[in-house]
Amino acid sequence: MGLFGKNRRRKQFILASGSARKTLHKNLAFTATEQYKLIRANLDFTLPADVKCPIIGVTSSMRGEGKSTTAINLSYVLAERGSKVLLIDGDLRIPSIAKNMHVESSPGLTDLLMGKGANLSDFQSSILKNWYIIPSGNIPPNPSELLGSRRMSTVLSELQEAFDYIIVDLPPVNIVSDALSISNIITGIILVIRENYTEKKELERCLRQLSLSNANVLGCVLNDAKFDNGSYGKYKYRKYKYYRYYQSASKGTET
Repeated sequence: MGLFGKNRRRKQFILASGSARKTLHKNLAFTATEQYKLIRANLDFTLPADVKCPIIGVTSSMRGEGKSTTAINLSYVLAERGSKVLLIDGDLRIPSIAKNMHVESSPGLTDLLMGKGANLSDFQSSILKNWYIIPSGNIPPNPSELLGSRRMSTVLSELQEAFDYIIVDLPPVNIVSDALSISNIITGIILVIRENYTEKKELERCLRQLSLSNANVLGCVLNDAKFDNGSYGKYKYRKYKYYRYYQSASKGTET
């Protein structure tokens, strides 16, 4: 019967007022939209060429750095280009994707991990027909174990057959071990850093934890960046130690 075997009421994802309008790429300022497109372009160079459907985790060192905003908008610009994209809320402790997108949080990822089937159309966005969103589902008592489980690996493998990209919003590395537990079953991780917010010691600790877990850090997004040249942000691309450094002018402050 497979992962998506049972019939359920189709879930409608609508472009609502409020935080969704501030989050979605199409509603952002010109500078921010261009930065997300640049991140999308750089992914083409950093992702392994032999992976049919890369699974990209998005995390941060602590809360409030904009990881969920980045995950939503990155998945949107990938879908906008024509790719079939799935966004998963993998923050099973303090999920925010459903809230930001003004949709119900269940059924979601925890339902799939517990063996409850669903139709793929349950998670199809009405904004873009090739953009799918799986919310967190009900908050479980053991999120870290679920994310690193064999069942999670099986679910992701099956989803890879249906999509071109999978973006997973993950909890902050320095707060819980969830992002580390899934690092060995995803293609790579993007680390979100917020200017004038992220503490150096927290960033160093986060990078150390990712390194010890052998996580493949694809790059970093510098969120809420301030530039000196007016409203048109300057994009810089450079290497910083062993990972690529991206800059984004996104103003989001969601987790």
